[in-house]
Amino acid sequence: MRVSKSIGGSRRSSFLAVHLSLLIATFPLPGMAQQESCVTCHQALEGRLSAPVKEMEADVHAKRGLGCSGCHGGDPTRIGMDAMDPRAGYLGAPKPAEVPAFCGRCHSDPAYMRRYNPRMPTDQLAEYKTSVHGQRLARGDTKVATCTSCHGVHPVRAVTDPRSPVYATNIPETCGRCHADPAYMKGYEIPTDQLSKYKQSVHGEALLQQGNRLAPACNGCHGNHGAVPPGVESIANVCAQCHSATRDLFVKSPHKVPFDKLGLPECSTCHGNHEVARPTDEMIGTGPQAFCTRCHEPGSKGLAAAQAMRASLEALKSRLGEAQALVSQAANAGVEMSDARLTLQEAQTRLIQARNVIHSFSPKQVESVTAEGLKFAEKGVAAGKAGLAEVRFRRRGLSIALVILVGTAILLFLKVREMERQRMGPHP
Repeated sequence: MRVSKSIGGSRRSSFLAVHLSLLIATFPLPGMAQQESCVTCHQALEGRLSAPVKEMEADVHAKRGLGCSGCHGGDPTRIGMDAMDPRAGYLGAPKPAEVPAFCGRCHSDPAYMRRYNPRMPTDQLAEYKTSVHGQRLARGDTKVATCTSCHGVHPVRAVTDPRSPVYATNIPETCGRCHADPAYMKGYEIPTDQLSKYKQSVHGEALLQQGNRLAPACNGCHGNHGAVPPGVESIANVCAQCHSATRDLFVKSPHKVPFDKLGLPECSTCHGNHEVARPTDEMIGTGPQAFCTRCHEPGSKGLAAAQAMRASLEALKSRLGEAQALVSQAANAGVEMSDARLTLQEAQTRLIQARNVIHSFSPKQVESVTAEGLKFAEKGVAAGKAGLAEVRFRRRGLSIALVILVGTAILLFLKVREMERQRMGPHP
């Protein structure tokens, strides 16, 4: 009672609740599951001291049977502060600089991790040490991201959980918590507009608006545990993870050597990096949006090649558009045009291929592909015209049939009238 009197109001109730919980933990009621004393104690507290217990219900470690002591050490069979005795192995909460090694105790141990997920890599800590974050942390910079910065803590959710900070569609915002904060990034001398640019890019649109989790986010290009900026010489290889055919064409193109000599990054020189825009045909040629004019002067061979490639694309697009209009018009009039539509799909495929072959920067190669497309487009035009001719034939036949039908009806009507007059005889 003397202890209770020395503790006022809410503190007295918390004190009693903790001791009641500890009493239950020591002498559990029938049917009550035994749990770590850490949980028993902290769930009776308030505020930040009780939050971890509630949040751990969604934790990937807790779901696999790992309790508080699995990370923080100590003896969960002891009661109260006794459980947190350093002599019992209590580690407490790690400092920022200690987090990677703290998590690596398990995640770098193949034998241990095999018990939970044999496919999970165990080189994350080694990769982290090669990253910009890891290198700066080793030099004493504790503002950099560590494991808990990205994966969270209490709870650490599975990467397949849509609520996880490292779920595919959440990664840009997770990285942006630091990299889009000018105040936090002050002193690092790197831009803080990457997130806003990414959201406007073709990749950001695919991931964030369309929900395509295969679209690259920050870690798709920079890596995750081993995150670094791609170097000039590696950008094409990074992009080639998805765009391998384009990279292969560029490597054999006349641009490869001058790009290497000038130290220009291959893909991003024209397409950008974080703000990668949806490619259009206007990017090639000599128009106001063409990238070719940035390097090639008027009258140069390079600009002439650009004009030739653009002309090949436009010729196919024009003929294909005409064919599509004719086929659609015939189909809407009721003519069966499924074979013609398949032909137009072949022409469309050649147009897509030609746009890819642009990266060879060879007018001859582009023209070779568009020529095949034009053959299919011509077949589509012929099929469309034939379909419309059939429509006109049907309409003429229908008109003639209607005239005959109406004429026959009139003759029948007149004949019936004549027969009625003859039946009734002459009027008196």
